[in-house]
Order: sequence, then C-alpha cells, then structure tokens
Amino acid sequence: MYGPDLLVRFLETPAAPDKWGVRWQYNSRSDRHSKVGCWGIALDLLMTSSLLRSHAADGKVVLGVNHTMRDFSTSRKKDLDLVIARPASPAEEGGPTFASLVDRFGIQLNPEEQAVLAALPELRIAPVGAVLIALEAKACMTAHVKALPRIYDELNSSHLCIHGASKQALAIAYVQVNAAKEFLSSVKNPKDDARVRPEFTKHRQPTDTERLLTKVSEIPRRSASSEVGFDGIGVTVLDFRNDGGPVQVVSKTPAPQPDDPFFYASMIVRMASEYDTTFSKI
Repeated sequence: MYGPDLLVRFLETPAAPDKWGVRWQYNSRSDRHSKVGCWGIALDLLMTSSLLRSHAADGKVVLGVNHTMRDFSTSRKKDLDLVIARPASPAEEGGPTFASLVDRFGIQLNPEEQAVLAALPELRIAPVGAVLIALEAKACMTAHVKALPRIYDELNSSHLCIHGASKQALAIAYVQVNAAKEFLSSVKNPKDDARVRPEFTKHRQPTDTERLLTKVSEIPRRSASSEVGFDGIGVTVLDFRNDGGPVQVVSKTPAPQPDDPFFYASMIVRMASEYDTTFSKI
C-alpha cells in the first residue's frame, strides 16, 4: 500500500507561499492534503482490484475531481475530492488522466511508485455519470477536542449525500489525525508570526488522538446497500509539528492496528473486494 507514505512525503514539502509569504506543510484553509490522500487511495484500489483496472482499460470508468453529488431526496449537495464513475460522455482523447494529477497536485513519487503508476491502465478524467466510488478525506491536525463535532458532522453528511444520490456507490472516508504533542497552526500564526514568534498549540497525547478516533468510530458504517453509513473508513495517524520538520506515520497504538476496521490496508482490501462484487457486471 502506497497511500500513507505518499501523504507523508507530500506533507514534508511545504506548499507554495500563502498571501503572507508563509509556506505551510499543512494549512487548514487548503485541501491539498485531502486531494493527495484520496489520490493515494485511488492508486491502492487500482493496484488491488483487477476488475477496476480492467474497467479503466476498457474505458468503462472515469475519474471525477471535485465532483458535486446531489442527494436525490433532499437536494443536499456535497463536493467530493475524487470519484470513480461511469462516464457521462466519451472521454476527451489526450485529455487529463489520473496519472496527470501527479504534476497537478505536486505529488512526489519514488522510482517504485513511478513504475507502479506507469504499469496501470489509463484512467481518464472526464464528465461523471453514475458514481461507483466516492472518496472523502478529512484531517484533524490540532485542537482535537474542538474538532470532534466538525469531523463527525462533515463525514456523516458526506455518506448521507453520497447514498442519497446512489445507494450502490461505495462511500469511503479517509481520516488523517496528528498525534504530535505540539503543532504550529496556520490560524494562530498569521503573517510573519510563524517565522518570528511561533505559537505552538499543545496537545495531550495520546488522549487527544484517542478521543478523535473514538468519535470517528461513532460514524455509521454499512455492510449492505439497504443500510446507512460509510462502506469503508481508513485512518492514518501522523506525527508532525508543521514547522517544516519531518512527518512520520504512527504505526503503534493509538493508531489502528491490522485487526482494526479502520486500518488503512484492511480498508483498501475490503473496498476492492466490494467493488469486485458490486460492479462485476458493468
């Protein structure tokens, strides 16, 4: 599985300067971490599901970026980071592809990952028809307790909207949690403060991370299209201060372990299996 390592490498490289000239690894006002996190999931799903690779090679599925889904019953709308869907119309020849997002998002691939991507069939970005997989990523890097209702409400509204638009669509949530003991917030350190008078937010770890993961565990999950909830939830626990230093994946508890339903690799395997079963006849 490549997703978590891709995310770590991406976050270690600060983004372009904001309007104050500060380059943040993580900025709460940016969705760069969400896009790259979902791109990594799509890569791992393509690697794991031979049927998804076959559908991509045959042009039966396309990729949608920032796709808006609308709940049929309530007209509620939600913008999803990435979706894999049936094409609404033929994809443009020579147009953007899943692979072209590497440059667009600024993803850094090592030689092994480059080879893996090059061996995959071309998955084109095109107008979206019926959504088959909807990917949504949310992060909690600081102020964990304050973020609890936001994380729950935003994710809960996502699966309700996705399945309000299509009961068969596989709704996947990717939660990124920071387990560092302190964090340099882009909100608390505007303008030059991050470089001259940095104010770090202190965390009570591992308690803060554990509380966030407990809240995530309360989000509904489903095992049949007649039920309500996400089809899969993956969690990556990170450790970084957002001060330009290293970013690490936390593998020990409180991070999900291999027997946990939120363990990233287990989520990918389960979602690939669900795709193979649900969409075998398209």
